[in-house]
Amino acid sequence: MGKKAVDVAVILASIVTVTLCKPPNIVFIVVDDLGWNDIGFNNPDIISPNVDRLAREGIILDHAYVQPLCSPSRSSFMTGYYPYRTGLQHLVILPQQPVCAPLTKSFLPQEMKNLGYATHMVGKWHLGFCNWNCTPTFRGFDSFLGYYNAQEDYYIRTFGKFYYYDFRDNQTLSVKQNGTYSTYVFQERVRNIINAHDTSKPLFLYLPLQSVHEPLEVPKHYYNMYPNIQNEDRRIFSGMVTAMDDVIGNLTSFLTQRDMYNDTLFVFTADNGGWIQFGGNNYPLRGGKFTIWEGGTRAVSFVTGPGLKVTGTRFEGLMHAVDWMPTIVAAAGGEIKDKDIDGINMWDAISTGSASPRSEFIYNLDDMFLPGEGHAGIRQGDYKLIVGFPGLYSGWYLPNQTQDRVAGQKVLDAINASYQPGGRPVQPFTLENPQGWDDEPHLYNLKDDPTEHNNLADQMPDLVVKLKQRMAEYKLKYVPPNYPKHDPNSNPTKYGGAWTPGWC
Repeated sequence: MGKKAVDVAVILASIVTVTLCKPPNIVFIVVDDLGWNDIGFNNPDIISPNVDRLAREGIILDHAYVQPLCSPSRSSFMTGYYPYRTGLQHLVILPQQPVCAPLTKSFLPQEMKNLGYATHMVGKWHLGFCNWNCTPTFRGFDSFLGYYNAQEDYYIRTFGKFYYYDFRDNQTLSVKQNGTYSTYVFQERVRNIINAHDTSKPLFLYLPLQSVHEPLEVPKHYYNMYPNIQNEDRRIFSGMVTAMDDVIGNLTSFLTQRDMYNDTLFVFTADNGGWIQFGGNNYPLRGGKFTIWEGGTRAVSFVTGPGLKVTGTRFEGLMHAVDWMPTIVAAAGGEIKDKDIDGINMWDAISTGSASPRSEFIYNLDDMFLPGEGHAGIRQGDYKLIVGFPGLYSGWYLPNQTQDRVAGQKVLDAINASYQPGGRPVQPFTLENPQGWDDEPHLYNLKDDPTEHNNLADQMPDLVVKLKQRMAEYKLKYVPPNYPKHDPNSNPTKYGGAWTPGWC
């Protein structure tokens, strides 16, 4: 071989090496309140062709778990720590509370920036905003478009009974999107981010969509796609899922137009189970949002894109929300230096379809004796132990089953009132048992009984003791819930009628 041919071969080999070593773009999609039975690849009655296609082309995570509510799951995604170790295990961060995810913990976008990524966020924050340092562009994101709180109107961007505004473009209050359905607003921002992206560096896009959290609102043409659904809430909710699916479809088109699609890894997860009071559904799993039953914590989830050696299948290994931080960083070619995190790097297991390195996890540890979410639970192998109150919804709910919003609102109002000055705590109860919940342990073999019908606690008392002891070991690192009373300095009337940082 001549010298010129050798030189060409070396150059080509170098190009191939550089191409192979280039980190993937990563899009981390979180869908709010999406239940197990609310997506097409689990339920053919739901129209979600774009998400279904991505899931089929990748690997569906059949046993990916999250926390029972928004803020705890999002904190887990961002930090790799169980919420009971950061004080965020109790319910969610309320807009009037002077609290946010601990500033001492490194956030996922900060880790991605260290790896050379451009980092952008579009959607819902819900990790605290009382101080500017708590907000997205101070925690690792190059840009942010979205809202700080748990929920808001899909068109007019307000949250709270007095219609206070909550929508930001980076740090600036933004009203120009007012009146446009949120999926269209977020979709346009995603288009702009992708079109402006410098492809010489990798992109990390965190896309925690508003969909499909209540309020139940959707453009009419999506509603009309479900004429056979008789339950009004379920029909609107199903339309909202399809509207969300269109955002994902357009996202893939934007990436394709920039020749970025084949270099993009998609991570998709719900933040908790479906909220049965507002059209969500987790059937045949038990319970829903707020609960540590499987319906509240077993998430719709998948991964697709470059680096996967196994596709078109379901991954049966255990995974938890805390694992996403080290897993995404590993997929990007990095490693988390903090060895105290609870998350486990799952990238090798997921990408090769091999055994999961996780054999157990904590559902929650929360000593605050109030209604709402589940207090304590552990999974070890096939077995799950629930100790104390499991959460507000403890039944099995069919998709068209009408729920009693009055009963559910009663507990939510009681929770909120208990944190007003002079408020009193209220006792736990479920919709099925309004007089209270028994305090007996509940033990299930989830391999044989994934829908949690058969309590084995009386038959296997030794295992109950063993799992309680294991929970006690986890509790050695317990941080009490950081759930303060409402601060009057948060009042949006002090800031022109908008929820605004800078008061804590």
